[in-house]
Amino acid sequence: MTAPEKSPEEFEQKATVSPEAGDDLKACCAAAYSSDVVSLLLGDAYHPGGTALTRHLAGALAPAAGHRVLDVASGRGTTALLLAEAYGVRVDGVDYSPANTDLARGAASTAGLAERAAFTTGDAEHLPYPDGVFDAVVCECALCTFPDKPRAAAEFARVLKPGGRVGITDVTALPHRLPPELTTLAARIACIADARPSGEYTEILAGAGLRTVRTERHDHAVARMIDQIEARLALLRLTAADRLAEAGADLGAAPTVLAAARAAVADGTLGYTLLVAEKPRRQAAHSKRPAVSGPEKPPASR
Repeated sequence: MTAPEKSPEEFEQKATVSPEAGDDLKACCAAAYSSDVVSLLLGDAYHPGGTALTRHLAGALAPAAGHRVLDVASGRGTTALLLAEAYGVRVDGVDYSPANTDLARGAASTAGLAERAAFTTGDAEHLPYPDGVFDAVVCECALCTFPDKPRAAAEFARVLKPGGRVGITDVTALPHRLPPELTTLAARIACIADARPSGEYTEILAGAGLRTVRTERHDHAVARMIDQIEARLALLRLTAADRLAEAGADLGAAPTVLAAARAAVADGTLGYTLLVAEKPRRQAAHSKRPAVSGPEKPPASR
């Protein structure tokens, strides 16, 4: 996929993205993740770790039959349908892309899960749900793409019941160490250019009143996904080059970007994290800001 390049400095505007620019970024991401090229390159797993990591995350949330779960940035419905079928929960999926919403509804109908999995087009920073209705919120490989991450985290907290949990898996990055190839708009859409260190995600959640109770590193999942994309790309060059070109894949730039991403994972600049945070059962009148863990250490070289 081709996208206009922007300088690293433009991506340093973490909290100063205008509403108009933020809406443009959301629309761009939504269009990308509902496109054929993403489906061609990623298959059914749109995030590192695939359904295996989704099941692991679900285990940390301990969903029970009858619970209500929200999947934010639900895409084509893979995670929501897995949760509905495997755990007997009622799942609402919300995604910025109307095309993804339609695809997810079709998948739910085909799977016979339409009564337990509902999908809505909406904005993670303005969730279309009332306060305190969900037992759990899931957000996989998407928080890093939201222009206003603190606002999204506040929305997660708002729609959770007291004692409810949010489960996040996401790309982590040390922004000052990202090479130029990983700071473009396309890299942002690919969950890299605006990713943050794990500790910063914890701070964002804490600012929304959510206390992180579990953190795990799954950097190997990113490395495996890079390998999978590279293998798929090589096969598609031979079998479906015309489809890739029609879908807007930049075949010339892909090897350089993939090599840069692989090197960034190897040196600890890029990684993948799992976070589980909890909403207090009762908000104290003069509660203190939840404690935040110190800066994480980079993994040992592979």
